[in-house]
Amino acid sequence: MAGTKRSRKPYKRLRFEDRKRIESLCAAGKTVDEIALIIGVHSTTMYRELERGGDPYRAEVAQRNV
Repeated sequence: MAGTKRSRKPYKRLRFEDRKRIESLCAAGKTVDEIALIIGVHSTTMYRELERGGDPYRAEVAQRNV
């Protein structure tokens, strides 16, 4: 395995559409890990995003706080 590089997942910037989907998934009671998997981001990114959107999570609030 010498010389083998691991490919990195491309960086994904969350769009307003992603935030609306996160809002509906939160309302449906999905876990942070489930939402991260569905959206296609790391769970740490989801924790930061949920903090940005307030409690309860609101897409409009998160978008404003970018």
